[in-house]
Amino acid sequence: MKVLVIVAHPTIEKSVVNRAWLEEIRKHPDITVNELYKEYPNEQIDITREQRLCEEHDRIVWQFPFYWYSSPPLLKKWQDEVLTHGWAYGTNGNKLHKKELILAVTTGSAKERYQAGGRNQYSMSELLKPFQATSNLIGTKFLPAYLFNGTYTALDEEIKESAKEYVNYILARDIFE
Repeated sequence: MKVLVIVAHPTIEKSVVNRAWLEEIRKHPDITVNELYKEYPNEQIDITREQRLCEEHDRIVWQFPFYWYSSPPLLKKWQDEVLTHGWAYGTNGNKLHKKELILAVTTGSAKERYQAGGRNQYSMSELLKPFQATSNLIGTKFLPAYLFNGTYTALDEEIKESAKEYVNYILARDIFE
């Protein structure tokens, strides 16, 4: 299984968890890493390159910090420009059909804040529904997200452990078959 991880973090060098995940991913030559903010500092996305990368992989991971209940802006722009009609959806838009999509998401706040009655009022499952709807439209199999809540208070050992678990998760061949 070929895995593509699309990392969308505008300040990865300042990140704690996403940077640790990226460092762990880079230890695995069987995972292709595509850092959007590094690749496109001017935000001029090479659509052909991005579509080719997606076509060459079986599992696609969107890794990002949760920003205002969504993804950072360059990942949204990537979706708008790369997931085109006739390629990703619509008439003959089947290039991603049968591929798998995983979200790898970090939040600054603790897990308790993302539930009914919590500060944010909604669960992460509910807040990630637009991504699931996108997956449905483009014909990918939406797999359960890999989440890390509480980056603001995370301990080094927790972060290191999550990085190893994350890599094992995205490489697993039998995620909820």
